[in-house]
Amino acid sequence: MEMIPVSSRNLLAVGYDIADSTLYVRFRRGGRTYSYANVPDSVYEALMAASSKGRYFNYRIRYRYQTTRLS
Repeated sequence: MEMIPVSSRNLLAVGYDIADSTLYVRFRRGGRTYSYANVPDSVYEALMAASSKGRYFNYRIRYRYQTTRLS
């Protein structure tokens, strides 16, 4: 999975696997990476287009999709 660096105070990088609709997020604090299952590609695209990626993530993704800590 290719992780794309993003400009954010909270998020370090984001990746998306379109084949299984899984979003990957690496956080600045602690450098941990989590996966979010069944995220529509429209949500991923909106995240990448958001002026505040951290705010969009907190309001539209966090706690709304099944989460797995990867590292």
